[in-house]
Amino acid sequence: MTARTLTCQVAEVEDLTPDVFRVTLEGRPQAVAHAPGQYLEMRLDDATWVPFSIANAHGGDGIIELHIQHWPERDNSARLREILQVAERLTLRLPGGDCQLDPDSRRPLLLIAAGTGFSQMKAIVEAALHADPQREIDLWWAARERRDFYLERLPLEWAATHDNVRFHAVTEIAPEAPVVGERVTTHRGRIDQALAATLDDVSGHDVYVSGSPGMVYACVDVLASLGLKASRVFSDVFAYAPRDPLVPTAGSLVGKSTQEREDSR
Repeated sequence: MTARTLTCQVAEVEDLTPDVFRVTLEGRPQAVAHAPGQYLEMRLDDATWVPFSIANAHGGDGIIELHIQHWPERDNSARLREILQVAERLTLRLPGGDCQLDPDSRRPLLLIAAGTGFSQMKAIVEAALHADPQREIDLWWAARERRDFYLERLPLEWAATHDNVRFHAVTEIAPEAPVVGERVTTHRGRIDQALAATLDDVSGHDVYVSGSPGMVYACVDVLASLGLKASRVFSDVFAYAPRDPLVPTAGSLVGKSTQEREDSR
């Protein structure tokens, strides 16, 4: 789809946590059409456009959902928060990004997100389950602590209502109360280390990763040792922070024996 510039109405601004808020926008359904996984750019002024993943699959109703991390120490974040509090309409440019759900694939999905990277995965999960309710989906969501899972109820609901959906919650700090539910697993530490300790073979999966360049490439390096195919891994990071090769021929687990892998679990 060709990117276009349009104006949308601000329907709601809702605090999900003290650090993350959800913005609901309304526009003409045809004008806001996008593929699941794509992003938009929001105009702050003539020279400043800020990108955000679109957090919902296109449903033909003209609704766009955004999840925005508030960083008080960052000028753009403070300005954005002020604008959203008073604005009735916003100027947007969309859609953007090649990290979008492949409509022709039915391979199992391995979705990996850190922080508000969950917003991109939310759109992908919604679209994937709508197209094929039986598709195998493993969602990994990493955060510093449990309270940062700002919409924890959603992956818990997906896992509870679909036998083919599994939710992996990864936190740096051990939660006082662990995340529990049907087909829910909790992990502690860095997400790339959790992937290395848990997964065996991803050669048959489509992999989508959302986070910082360091986090994304750390995960890719681990998955490269587990059969990851360069043609089946997708991330917006590959466009704005590319590297060569994208997927190394020898990932960070290559050379470890099976026993060493077991010992790291």
